[in-house]
Amino acid sequence: MALCTGLIVANIYYCQPLVVMISKEFGVPESTGGTITFYTQLGYALGLLFFVPLGDMLEKRRQIVFTTALTVFFLIMAALSTSLAMLSVTSLLIGATSIVPQLILPLAAHLAPVEKRGKIIGIVMSGLLIGILLSRTISGFIGAWLGWRSMFWIAGAISAALLIVMQLVFPKVPSHFKGHYGSLMRSMLTLIKEQPVLREAATINALTFAAFGLFWTTMVLHLSKAPFHFHADQIGLFGLAAVAGALIAPLVGGTADKGNPRVAIGYGLLIVLLSFVLFYFFGATIMGMVIGIILLDLGQQSVHVSNQTRVYALKPEARNRLNTVYMTVSFIGTSLGSAIGLWVWARAGWTGVCITGATFLSLAFLIYALTYKHVARKVTL
Repeated sequence: MALCTGLIVANIYYCQPLVVMISKEFGVPESTGGTITFYTQLGYALGLLFFVPLGDMLEKRRQIVFTTALTVFFLIMAALSTSLAMLSVTSLLIGATSIVPQLILPLAAHLAPVEKRGKIIGIVMSGLLIGILLSRTISGFIGAWLGWRSMFWIAGAISAALLIVMQLVFPKVPSHFKGHYGSLMRSMLTLIKEQPVLREAATINALTFAAFGLFWTTMVLHLSKAPFHFHADQIGLFGLAAVAGALIAPLVGGTADKGNPRVAIGYGLLIVLLSFVLFYFFGATIMGMVIGIILLDLGQQSVHVSNQTRVYALKPEARNRLNTVYMTVSFIGTSLGSAIGLWVWARAGWTGVCITGATFLSLAFLIYALTYKHVARKVTL
């Protein structure tokens, strides 16, 4: 499951180191070409909202395999794109169908023993985050050696192979929801209304993801300019620095099983804020960027895994819908962070990006503090 989540979620991020190459081929400014990262993230958020809830209604393995087949088709269409408009549309659809990891995570939580759920979620999340991070490194090298279209062809082949593996290996898990799609979607509003932990976790995560998306979208532009002047393969290597953060996920999940995961969220927010302070003061140095990236992903992973463990424990029979609300809000944050990042970059450069990222984290801290009495003391989660 960790392997499948990592390789499928990578489809969303392959485009990021390729922005400069894609912009040159289609003859558009880099800030315009960078919008494909926004469309991919937006598609992912839409897929989370409209497709993931079906996991509480459909047989889970069948939905996972069918959705992966759609991803393969849209990756091929991206490789064949003849204009930026066509690539933008296919990027949206790649994002919308690459929600399979968010179908696998509730399945893992369903199969896991209660006393090990946090640790198992952390293991699967490690695979997911490593996929996100290494996707940029792989994409940078493939793009530099074979061209940006080759990356989409290779991604299509990988997803096709995973489709077969999941069909053969994943267990069949029937659903328990007896209503129709409309009632399924309406029930999420009830969950939002009745679950303060869900509201808090989703909002804090959205702001953290916004900072995450803002950084990784603009980092490519920052490293391709002075004083670095790096190419796509060199930029992709910075994804390796973030793997250290991904490896901590099982440890964070194990801690969540033994104590209050909300404590890890506070520390995670502080670490992410510190990373943007480093980017601001030392963003013109390789060492500053590397250390900042390690801290960014370490903190983001701490916040995300801890929040996810809390959310999955709320109502076991509604995990897909809980995950839908939580992850949809989170990736709307990522999409807006990417879009805001491009806007800020065009007007205030790297300095503006760092200040904006720190602002997102300050807002997350404010919500974390304001909801302490209402959530942390009244809810044991």
